[in-house]
Amino acid sequence: MPKIDLDQVEPTNRTTYPMPFAAEMGRRHFRRLGAAGGLKDIGVSHVVLEPGGISSQRHWHEGIDEFVVVVDGEAVLVEDDGETVMRAGDCALFPKDVANGHHLVNRSARNCTFIAVDGRVSEGDCHYPDVDLHWDNSNGRYTHKDGTPY
Repeated sequence: MPKIDLDQVEPTNRTTYPMPFAAEMGRRHFRRLGAAGGLKDIGVSHVVLEPGGISSQRHWHEGIDEFVVVVDGEAVLVEDDGETVMRAGDCALFPKDVANGHHLVNRSARNCTFIAVDGRVSEGDCHYPDVDLHWDNSNGRYTHKDGTPY
């Protein structure tokens, strides 16, 4: 099995979120390891959150399972039922179709690194409970919660 050289996978902090939600993603940097290694059915990302950074808008998916493991540092997992501090070695699972909005927030003074794994193929939408945002998968676009496009 080939070892991935992280230095050969370009980090980015791009996002497909429309404004103003995109502006909040500036302290998240990720490398798409799965794509770089030729994986087709699962996504694997190496993510670094700077202090004050968030992993995403709080969300949940129809049709996509997610898994994260913290590698270094600490972040706070924010879910519908509360908050949990996550440190190196801690893992979290988010089953598809379970309406539990979640994301990681780095409230510490140093970077937090984690690995995120998800199913790449989905015919379902993505829901954002805290903001006026919805991913309409059938039309391949973000909308407001009322269905009007951005």
